[in-house]
Amino acid sequence: MTDKPTVLFVCVHNAGRSQMAAGYLQALAGDRVEVLSAGSEPKDQINPVAVTVMAEEGIDIAGGAPKLLTVDAVRESDVVITMGCGDACPIFPGKRYEDWQLDDPAGQGIDAVRPIRDEIRGRVEGLMAELLPEGSAA
Repeated sequence: MTDKPTVLFVCVHNAGRSQMAAGYLQALAGDRVEVLSAGSEPKDQINPVAVTVMAEEGIDIAGGAPKLLTVDAVRESDVVITMGCGDACPIFPGKRYEDWQLDDPAGQGIDAVRPIRDEIRGRVEGLMAELLPEGSAA
């Protein structure tokens, strides 16, 4: 492992929650963290409402594409954040796992997705504070 932590965000479809979380961490941490996202049953495109609410924050996730969760992605990650993928997410010893209980934005309107986005931002900021303590080299 290098000094640069790798964080993997996983949800079922890799189209909403995990994409928003990855977008926030990438935007807030820059190149200090390696950011991955995947889904146990990925959709064919990112949820357009998720793209819109992230654009409101100045973060563009439109260029991404849902990816299938692989054993290798979990293996190369230091922290694995799951969001409702249950038993579909492989577990490896020595990894840090967190399960974030978040509503699924699939099929929801923008007014329902904004609070999910805001909850994700708060959790990502908390994760960053743990991974990148103040005073660590940027």
